Amino acid sequence: MYKEQFSLEGKVAIVTGGSRGIGQAIAEGYAEMGAKVVLASRKAEALEEVRKGIEAAGGEACVIPTHMGDMEGIGRLVQGTLDKYGTIDILVNNAATNPIFCGTGDVEEPAFEKIMEVNVKGLFFLTQQVGKVMCDKGSGSVVNVSSEAAFCPTPFLGVYSISKAAVNMLTKVFAQEWGPKGVRVNGIAPGLVKTHFSQALWGNEAILQAALASIPLGRMAEPEEMVGLAIFLACNASQYLTGQVVLIDGGREISA
Repeated sequence: MYKEQFSLEGKVAIVTGGSRGIGQAIAEGYAEMGAKVVLASRKAEALEEVRKGIEAAGGEACVIPTHMGDMEGIGRLVQGTLDKYGTIDILVNNAATNPIFCGTGDVEEPAFEKIMEVNVKGLFFLTQQVGKVMCDKGSGSVVNVSSEAAFCPTPFLGVYSISKAAVNMLTKVFAQEWGPKGVRVNGIAPGLVKTHFSQALWGNEAILQAALASIPLGRMAEPEEMVGLAIFLACNASQYLTGQVVLIDGGREISA
């Protein structure tokens, strides 16, 4: 009984930012648990490598290259998934960008707009479109990948922190509106995870040591350590959980 609640057998999941890091790990984990995974990000070649790995391990995946700042592309992602599998059960909004590493006083408008376009606007409209499918059939789970920066601003990542705080509120708003229709919306807020995306942090020894000193577990996370929570939020084991953003930060918040 309980083992089956964690299964994703037969589910269809879209994972954005699925070509590497946390997105790749979640996609691989979902496929291992039985889901058919639609991999989305800008670079088709990198996605194809992930697809090949999933299929070599016995899973099922397909690739739909998508830029989260392209509204027409988002529409093609949703329609392409429906054309391929006929439905959508799970959406993981993992894609994000942060092209700058500086104080807010040095942020220029193009960088601000790019961060908000991908991290907030793209996420909003993809969730909206997928939500229509889920609400029509009365079930579904959305998992938004936020950040610990949404709870406590990270130095030199001010606009990124603001964008992720918006993701937290989007999570709650959609959860409130769609709960009566059987659709759950939750979030994961990772701390310091060793990915290419966060290399500006862990690649600087001074910043890394300062961060590790505030983490009770005393280390960075690996992308694979986000997968268990992502599976839980997508499966029936969490069917009474919605509107929550779960920090997975090695205990850093309690030391702040």
